[in-house]
Formats: sequence, structure tokens, C-alpha cells
Amino acid sequence: MKILILGINGFIGSNLTKSILKNTDWDVSGLDIQQETVEKLLENKKLTFKSGCINKEKKWVLEQINMADVVIPLTAIATPMSYIKDPISVFQSVFEANMWVVKECARLGRRIIFPSTSEVYGMCDDASFHEQNSSLVLGPIHKERWIYSCSKQLLDRVIWAYGKDGLPFTLFRPFNWIGYGQDNNNKGTSRLIPQFLGNILRNEPLQLVDGGKQRRSFTDISDGIDALIRIIRNENGEANGKIFNIGNPNNNASIIDVSNMLMAALNVYPEYKYLANNIQIKSVTKEEFYGSGYQDVQQRIPDICNIQEALKWAPSVSLEQSIENIVRHTFYNIGNKEIQRTSLKVG
Repeated sequence: MKILILGINGFIGSNLTKSILKNTDWDVSGLDIQQETVEKLLENKKLTFKSGCINKEKKWVLEQINMADVVIPLTAIATPMSYIKDPISVFQSVFEANMWVVKECARLGRRIIFPSTSEVYGMCDDASFHEQNSSLVLGPIHKERWIYSCSKQLLDRVIWAYGKDGLPFTLFRPFNWIGYGQDNNNKGTSRLIPQFLGNILRNEPLQLVDGGKQRRSFTDISDGIDALIRIIRNENGEANGKIFNIGNPNNNASIIDVSNMLMAALNVYPEYKYLANNIQIKSVTKEEFYGSGYQDVQQRIPDICNIQEALKWAPSVSLEQSIENIVRHTFYNIGNKEIQRTSLKVG
């Protein structure tokens, strides 16, 4: 089998590629504007990598779609701060670039596995979100926060419509996937755990939006990739024309819970114990942190009955395990120089 992954250098793309190359005999073609997370894989003969973006490499992408058995377009800007600060770029990366890919897959009859998002459920007030039964409830237009969700939802609907005309597809909705290498810990541009870890390393206060009472269902990247491999295998066609939530309802926790778990994991390491025990925590309003275009949801729990029944998948990694793994791998990779430099700043 030949897999085309667009956005191969990203968090999901790189982890998926590593798993495919290690555990299967499938070939992978990948496109991305950067390559640092897949750098060590480039010598693998089963991997073909192209540096560039979809808009400038359409000829190459079209050739790869034509040769692929499965196309997985993962290109998107997926950080909440970007939704507010640069909504047009978010729309372009999420919808416009991928719409062309969807059309070509439909024209050539190639199977597409498309990453929807848990964000499409928006402010749905169901106790848990079901792929077929839950309503998709977004906020008003002046809340730019919803442009990512709206762009993904529109593509979901377009792909579903093409499916009625014969496009083979599966949609999957990740629920707060986490793991080492998710983001670069940059201030204000990373997702939750990389953001908090970066704050701690820089000896900055942890800013909890509206007190950090919002709850999310966090999913370890290894569980997510396991689900994706099962979707790609598609034994007996069980994933055809389906939408799957991929999340861990057992890892439902508040943002303040996550911050406490992170500091507990840091306390294991003498080099970072001082930082963890002396970090300041402060509550900020969503307007202060994100700006006026933000709107939040208090709960996001996936119903995973569909994927459990169809693909016999269930998550197995606890939130505590995930956070411990992230901390351990982060320290291993930044090395003692960073530890010493940070310690000097605060000690």
C-alpha cells in the first residue's frame, strides 16, 4: 500500500509516518515546508519526501495522489491563538488548500482519510459528543475563534457529499491529542501542555484562562496513531464512509488539573524541582489572553462507541502517563545545557 501524507512534518503526520515505517511494509510519500521532525526518516527507502507547500507543488502532489492508495491531508494551522490573530491564513490552510486535494481525490477515485476536529461540535451541550447525533453549534461571526471549526466542518460536509457520488473516505475527529513534539513551546503560539512547559522553562507565570476550569478529554498520540493505522488498514471495509471520534473519555480533566499534573511530573527531576515549586499561577480572562474574538467551551467529551465497535479500538494511556512521557522526552532532548542555563536564570 502507498500512503500520501500532506503535512508530514506536523505532530500527527510525523508520528504516523514513524509508525508506518516501523510497523508495516507500506510506502509513504510526504510533503511539508519543513522536515526537522522527519529528518531521521529521510534515508528510509520506503519514504519519499518533498519540501514545499501544496499551492506551489500541485504538479508533484497530483502525481502522488494518482499513485496513492490512501491520501491523508493534514495541512492546517491548528493553534487557537492563530484563529484570532490570523483567521484568513487559517481558512486558507484548512479549507482552500485541502479543497483542491479533495476534488482531485474525488476525480481520481482515491481514498481520502480526512482529519476533522473535535472543534466542530463547538458549544454543543450534549454530555458526550456523538458523530451522528450531536449538533454542531458554533458562535457568532465576530468570534473569529470558530473559523477553524467552520472550515473543517464545511470540508466534512463536502467530503460526505462527494462520498454519495463514490468518493471513498473516512473522517476522524481527534480530541485533544497530546505528546512529545506537539509544538515548539513558543510563547503564545503553542497548545496547552507545550505552552505550560515553555512557561515553566522560562520561569513565567502559568496563565489560566478564566481560572482553568474548562475540561477537555486528552488523548495520547500513541493511542491516536493506533486508531489511524486501523483506519488505514480498513479491514473488511469497516471504516468506509464513516466518521470516528478518536479520544479518551477517561482522560477528562480541567486545565488546572493538567497544570498540577505537569508540576508533579516536573518534581521528579531535581534540576526542575525549583522551577515547578516556585512557578506562579494566575487567572486571566479570555479577552486578556486571546483577544475579543475568542469564545470557549467548558466540556468536550467524545462518544467513542462507533470506533470501538467498527475497529475494536480503545485508548489505553492515562493522562498522567502522557504528561510523564512528555516531560521525560523533553528533558532528554533539551539536554543539560538548557537545564543549567534555565537554572542560572532563576536560581
